[in-house]
Amino acid sequence: MAKFDFASPPTENDELLVECERRLRPLIQEIVQTAVTAGWSKEDVLLSLVELSWSMYEETRDDAS
Repeated sequence: MAKFDFASPPTENDELLVECERRLRPLIQEIVQTAVTAGWSKEDVLLSLVELSWSMYEETRDDAS
């Protein structure tokens, strides 16, 4: 499993988005490329990642209730 080094989070939301993109984009690109190489649809994989992310977000909202 990959080890991630996340320092304290940025204080501004726009900085958070930039930092998450900088750190996560290469990992997501690698996942997608690996899936495409295995014959999966790029669009389907990307949409699945979005749906998975949203589902995980919704779970955190449910846990907070």
